[in-house]
Amino acid sequence: MQLLSVNVGTPQPIEGKSGTSGIFKQPQAGPVMIHPLGLENDAIVDTENHGGLDQAVYIYGQPDYDWWAEQLGQELLPGTFGENLTFSELESATIQVGDQFRIGEVLLEVTYPRIPCVTLARRMNDPMFVRKFHKAKRPGIYARVRREGPVEAGMDVEYLPTEHSALLAIEMM
Repeated sequence: MQLLSVNVGTPQPIEGKSGTSGIFKQPQAGPVMIHPLGLENDAIVDTENHGGLDQAVYIYGQPDYDWWAEQLGQELLPGTFGENLTFSELESATIQVGDQFRIGEVLLEVTYPRIPCVTLARRMNDPMFVRKFHKAKRPGIYARVRREGPVEAGMDVEYLPTEHSALLAIEMM
């Protein structure tokens, strides 16, 4: 598996909401540090519902992107779903809580799936997108940082499945 994109965002206004959002992520050239609370220079505006140690990094996979592109009939660029890291072969529905990913010296541990919110629907310009995202069962995954360090696009990602079976419980979303 490969790290296709490292994405960070700055606070930007979002149509239909007061204030700003950090959901608009852009791919970064060169290395970006991952710290226990997330990626360096990445805005987390709604800290009541996003971020923190258990939501430090949001990860999405290219197979899920490909599925969405087909469903929506449009190309989707890395960062569209607000993810920090885009992996080449990750299908989030197959991942378990406790699974880990090693990228260079960085070690990430899966905490739970993303629960879609109205900000994502506004980002996608579709008031029904929260329902569609939930129904698709392609949530992406949140991870905590077990070991910090730099990452950049093109790095290898090693998948380390957990030895227990605490499923992500996507059906419960």
